[in-house]
Amino acid sequence: MAETLGMLCDKLTIVKLKQFHTEDVARLESLARQEDMLKQEIDGFLADAVAGNIPIDRLSFASNKVFKKEGNAVADVVGTVGLVFAQLADVNCRLWHEQEKVYEFETVPPEAKDAVVKQLAVLNLERNKCIDEIDRRLVEFIKNKQ
Repeated sequence: MAETLGMLCDKLTIVKLKQFHTEDVARLESLARQEDMLKQEIDGFLADAVAGNIPIDRLSFASNKVFKKEGNAVADVVGTVGLVFAQLADVNCRLWHEQEKVYEFETVPPEAKDAVVKQLAVLNLERNKCIDEIDRRLVEFIKNKQ
């Protein structure tokens, strides 16, 4: 098992975004199956984690992003798993819309291109912080149960 709870939550938010942004019936059916599989995987992962079936060191896989902090302000990620999950969903929505600009990058005014690229980078850093925080919270919860 190479995925963590945070990674699974991230995948689920992306599937939900894809569902929101399509009307194609075949694609919606496929996405509904993916959503169901991810929800089952999340439930199973949590059950196994609480039961002690997953070693504590396998509950997280920190992104360990290395970046220049000066000039790259990333939103704080704090709160319960539910709050961080909501922040992850929000950042993925913002990332989705910023990424849409890149698909037609030639229409972005030259003076705005740097800002688009910068925003993508900062949003990805925030996304990774959310994933890491969900994992950290789960590890903290499991340790406190022991």
